[in-house]
Order: sequence, then C-alpha cells, then structure tokens
Amino acid sequence: MDNLGSLNAFVQAAEARSFTAAGKQLGVSSSAIGKAVARLEDRLGVRLFHRSTRTVTLTPEGTLFLERCRRIFCEIEQAEMELSQTRSAPRGKLRVSLPLVGMLMMPTLSAFMRAWPEIELDLDFTDRLVDVIDEGFDAVIRTGEASDSRLMTRVLGSFTYRLVGVPEYFAAHGIPEKPADLATHRCLRHRYPSTGKLEDWPLSVRRGATAPDLPTAATSSAIEPLVYMAERGLGIACLPDFAVREQIKAGTLISVMDSALTHSGTFRILWPSSRQLSPKIRIFVDFMAEHLFTRPVSEECGSTT
Repeated sequence: MDNLGSLNAFVQAAEARSFTAAGKQLGVSSSAIGKAVARLEDRLGVRLFHRSTRTVTLTPEGTLFLERCRRIFCEIEQAEMELSQTRSAPRGKLRVSLPLVGMLMMPTLSAFMRAWPEIELDLDFTDRLVDVIDEGFDAVIRTGEASDSRLMTRVLGSFTYRLVGVPEYFAAHGIPEKPADLATHRCLRHRYPSTGKLEDWPLSVRRGATAPDLPTAATSSAIEPLVYMAERGLGIACLPDFAVREQIKAGTLISVMDSALTHSGTFRILWPSSRQLSPKIRIFVDFMAEHLFTRPVSEECGSTT
C-alpha cells in the first residue's frame, strides 16, 4: 500500500508539474510529496523529475513511468467500477472537454445530469486542441477526424450548415436563390477565436466563378449570438443545423439555398485507449450518441436503471 501511495504522489506531481499542487490535491505537504517521490526514485534507481526552484519536469524515464502508472490506476479504477456496478448506479466525476459550440448541447447534457444524478459532470468549453491524456480528461467531444492513436473514438452524429433568417427579413430584403444574391444581404459571420479569421460560408459556386463578397453586418466568435441576431431579423447567418433545428421546425427561422451549401461535419467523442470504457463513460457516450442529433430530449428524462 505504501508503494501505491508513492505512485499516486508521483502521478499527481507529474500531472500538476508541482509538488505543492500535488500536496494540496492529496491533502499533504509539498515536502511529503517530495519525500515520497525521492523514496520511489531510490527504489527504482532512476531520476523521475528534473527539479528547479519553481518547477518540476519529467525526465524521459519519468515520462515512460507516468504512462505505466496511469495504466495501473486505470485498472484499479476499472476493477472498482466493475464491483460497484453490482450495487449502485454509475457515479463519480466525469471530466469532459467540449468545443465552444458545445453550449448548444446543454439541453442534452442537462438531461443526462437528471438521468444519472450520481455522475458529476466537469465541463470545459474551449476550441483549443487539448491533450486528452496529459490534461486528465475522461473524454472530449470534437469535430473532424481523430488522429491521435492513443485515443478511442465513436461518432456521435453528423451535421450540415443552413443559411437562415426570419420571414420578416426575407420579406423586406428578398430570398436569395444563388450565392451571388448574397452580395445584397446583411451577413452575420462567425470569427474563429483562435485565429481571428472569418469562417468562410461553404457555398457551391460554378466552375470559373468566384465566391461572392459577403457584406458583413456583424461578427461573433461564438454561435449563440449569431442565432440571437438572426432570430431578431438582423441578417442571414450560416449555422450548423443542430443550432437552429428547433427554430426551423417552429418556423421562426427559414432555411434558404440548401442545395448551395456543400460542407458537412461530424462530432466525435474520444477517450484514452489505455482505459477500458468505464461504466460512467459508457453511459455518457451512449446517451450523447442516442440523443444529441436524433431527437430533442426532455430535461425531465429519467434514469434507465
């Protein structure tokens, strides 16, 4: 058990890059963490950290050992989970990274919380490329292809883009029928927060033709303000269909030029391949895959247990 305690101290210090932060996490002093790591290094006969007055960084041997230790603790966690399944509903913290557009997933996430109240969601919204393993996430949701061989993945669903506006706007400005018509409309544009560049609208133009210059009425680094402005007749927005599905169904927003939009995307959930799919992750993956794109889900949804 002392060996496991030393391993845990090492893992916490390696992930936090700080003996002080690791001590706070484990409820002990930084010196206790340092002594536990020193005993571990003596027993192994290798140096696990480069130490300075301000930071600690892993040696190559420490990096290799950290991955092995993570596997050990994941196996322990899995064993505990398998035993707990026989007596209770899945429980514990589930740390998930989502893109900024993930705010639009909140109805489904809220329904999940009501269905599985023993699981604590720790949600991190960002468009940056996170390191799932090094940053300690249980799962991440992202668009595009999965390229990290250390991760397992499952498709949650696909989406297309829609050009939308309110009926009153189109009554006043006319309904565009081809990309060139957009040159006379007020366009609500998305700006990538990481680069500051405007997102191009995925318009299909004839060979030899150029995409129209879009008159920009407003820009936003998030999707929700664009939905809000479009709903109030301030222009046309190009948005993923899941962001405006309910408005289109209700008729508060109208979709135009559907055949002129070419791009589609895929949402995936990813988790470390070194971990078996724990019950809480399995339930989360299944719930999101079932409800995120197929149909609206009530926040009053009950547990299936």
